Amino acid sequence: MARIKTVDPAEATGKAKELLDVVKSKMGMVPNMMRTMANSPAVLNGYLGFSSALGASSLGGKLGELIALTVANENGCNYCNSAHSFVAGKMGIKDEDVAGARNANSTDPKINAALIFSKEILDNRGAVSQVALANVRAAGYEDQQIVEILAQVSLSIFTNYVNILADTDIDFPKLAPIEKN
Repeated sequence: MARIKTVDPAEATGKAKELLDVVKSKMGMVPNMMRTMANSPAVLNGYLGFSSALGASSLGGKLGELIALTVANENGCNYCNSAHSFVAGKMGIKDEDVAGARNANSTDPKINAALIFSKEILDNRGAVSQVALANVRAAGYEDQQIVEILAQVSLSIFTNYVNILADTDIDFPKLAPIEKN
């Protein structure tokens, strides 16, 4: 059972209602994570803005989802593991690629470098080594994409922590974290 109440979109008012209505119009439903964030319209608005901005990044949506899976599994976020696995499937990402991303692995060398770099960011709280930075650059990522990887990791940490703290009820097909390599 969730430790923080969710806001029922049918009972929401003001800015919370406005934001939840936008979510419902785009997704056809309002996930429990966003209902939890709606306790503070400022938080939900910030999340939606950051998420929207990253949706337009040069990384693309598929790599963003794979990074989110790496972060969710590393942080042990059951909600985000489930949600991002579901979304990745809807985007056409293969099950084996989803499973690989959950362990910071990909058969595609460039994607693999981004996932390993994402895990390095997490493991070192942003203080990645010169070697890690050189490796991601050698894979073809420039400063723009490196900063965007960092931003995707940061957004994912935020959503992981919201869901872990709130013990958000999972409203996607449930997956538990897998063993980390």
